Amino acid sequence: MIHHDVVQGTEAWLQLRAGIPTASQFHKIITPKTRKLSSQAEDYLYKLVAERALGRYLEETRKFYWAERGKQEEDNARAFYEAMRNVDTTVCGFFTNDEGTIGASPDRLVGEDGLLEIKCPAPETHMGYLLGEPVTADYWLQIQGQLWITERDWTDVVSYHPDLGGTVIRVNRSLEDIAMLEEQIGHHFLVRLEAMLEAFRVRQGGEAKELRVTDEGEDYTCAYSPSGMKYDER
Repeated sequence: MIHHDVVQGTEAWLQLRAGIPTASQFHKIITPKTRKLSSQAEDYLYKLVAERALGRYLEETRKFYWAERGKQEEDNARAFYEAMRNVDTTVCGFFTNDEGTIGASPDRLVGEDGLLEIKCPAPETHMGYLLGEPVTADYWLQIQGQLWITERDWTDVVSYHPDLGGTVIRVNRSLEDIAMLEEQIGHHFLVRLEAMLEAFRVRQGGEAKELRVTDEGEDYTCAYSPSGMKYDER
């Protein structure tokens, strides 16, 4: 595990994220409730391939960061959490595995073992978290993905609204879910990503070629020609 000491939301942070799957986007690869391949996986794969080919992040990544994180209320939510738990939290940057192929950006670190994840949703969404399904249901894969990459033991998840108060739920590291993420994202998805990148390089060279990667008995075929491409599984 590597901690890259960058400020979240900056150009350096965005560039580190470019072209690799990150925990906040794991729901685009695996559907949280069914644990099956998401219908968004193919589009997300193409986005990562495009970023790798261009050598930079796509602009929508910056827009996602500011829209998703509720930045205006995040400091208030952090203060709410620190007062409730009587702890101090630490700013962090961007974490990757040793190979730099998967990443995560927790909101804060808590002590030596914990993470803090802050959500500042719309009032109706926050009320749903208070009275219905907890906030962790929507972000389970992100939470477990962050614990996987950072090698920490638990996450405290805060849902906060300035007029409705807040709620804190602790999520412990799930060995079962992390094993699933290691297999489905750390292996299978990365195999697909590398195959697509290689196929793109072949296409750029103008050569018609079919590339086949065998992943634990499954064949992933990328068939490219100068006029088009096809990606499938056999």
